[in-house]
Amino acid sequence: MKSGTFITFEGPDGAGKTTIIRLVAKQLKNVLLTREPGGIEIAEQIRRVILDRDNTAMDPRTEALLYAAARRQHLIERVKPALDEGRIVLCDRFVDSSLAYQGYARNLGIDEVYMINQFAIEQMMPELTIYFDIEPELGLKRINKNKGREINRLDLEDLEFHRRVREGYHILLERFPNRMVKIDASGTVEEILQKTLQIVVNKLATN
Repeated sequence: MKSGTFITFEGPDGAGKTTIIRLVAKQLKNVLLTREPGGIEIAEQIRRVILDRDNTAMDPRTEALLYAAARRQHLIERVKPALDEGRIVLCDRFVDSSLAYQGYARNLGIDEVYMINQFAIEQMMPELTIYFDIEPELGLKRINKNKGREINRLDLEDLEFHRRVREGYHILLERFPNRMVKIDASGTVEEILQKTLQIVVNKLATN
């Protein structure tokens, strides 16, 4: 059986990637839609610890290690089995989030956080990563307007932190040009959805 296709969606908070990934999943067949941190019970438990607004004392290295631990369990328990079945896996965040948030924005070092995650994922990277780019000011404005969205510990970081997250993603775009594709996320949902679908369908056609 042909192995599946692993596609991840990335972006700063408020970029709208979660909305788009759900809409894309509805347009495709044989799809597993999942998220990080989370996707399976153990990883969801870790997610609650990481994003709990009361855990402001969490050390950046602890944060990075928890993300990697959740990622490992999710990968082995959910992502890899789906790929082995030949399914399309659409994942809301993956390694690049750790590189941008903990590696760059938290000043742990992109290469250092990448090494931690290599232990967790054993070289298993997505074939395509779609990055939704947005100005931090607009992203945070969207979050504040969306009353139904969970406000987690990372959302409470100051504007400078969110600016550094975006800078981190731009560094990753330069580092992984063959895997990462940027989409301007400041447009309408329909505009962004159509651009995303075209990229995904083109990728699937080449596999």
